[in-house]
Amino acid sequence: MTSIIIADHHPMMRKGISCLLKKNANYTIIDKVNNGEEMFKSLRKQLPDVLVMEIDMPQVNGITVLRTIKAEFPELKILIYSCHPEEIYALRSIKSGASAYVSKTASTKLFTKALKKVSKGGVYLNDDLTTTFTSRNVGESSVLSRYKKLSSREIEVLNLLSNGKRNKDIANALEINEKTVSTYKTRLLKKLKVDNLADLIHQSRMFQFS
Repeated sequence: MTSIIIADHHPMMRKGISCLLKKNANYTIIDKVNNGEEMFKSLRKQLPDVLVMEIDMPQVNGITVLRTIKAEFPELKILIYSCHPEEIYALRSIKSGASAYVSKTASTKLFTKALKKVSKGGVYLNDDLTTTFTSRNVGESSVLSRYKKLSSREIEVLNLLSNGKRNKDIANALEINEKTVSTYKTRLLKKLKVDNLADLIHQSRMFQFS
């Protein structure tokens, strides 16, 4: 039987996953937590086979938290179940230590398929997304190709910018100084080949929700 900890700050989401998995005798939920502090405390108390987590919850620093988790619990399998766009976060999550990335807009069938593969030691990625990233038609000059070259931290800054956050807000959220935020903005403008912040945010939103 595969043991699972669910980490999500939305009570209904934790309950929904619990109800779904209770119908399957192959899984047992050993804990449900709603923030980063509770998550690490729970993992240290009783390490599960799989951690099902949202990367956007209190006291969790986006994708970068995955490296921290894997450094302390290298054998732990992680399934990211997130509201953030797969196109931006999925491959970064896999590279940072996750075994799967599933959007919260996905069907329950797809979620259970991903969980089954992860519990057996495999890696799951949406078929359409895999095709997109491996397509020969994706040229080096495409928007998607540019996004692939961004670092995890640059993606986090870009996501916050696209949500209307100011430099000060971003600095506080990522625990960096405002000067560093400005440096990241300069890099993003250059890497995404835009001339100003408005175009950067516009392109980001078009990409995320297209």
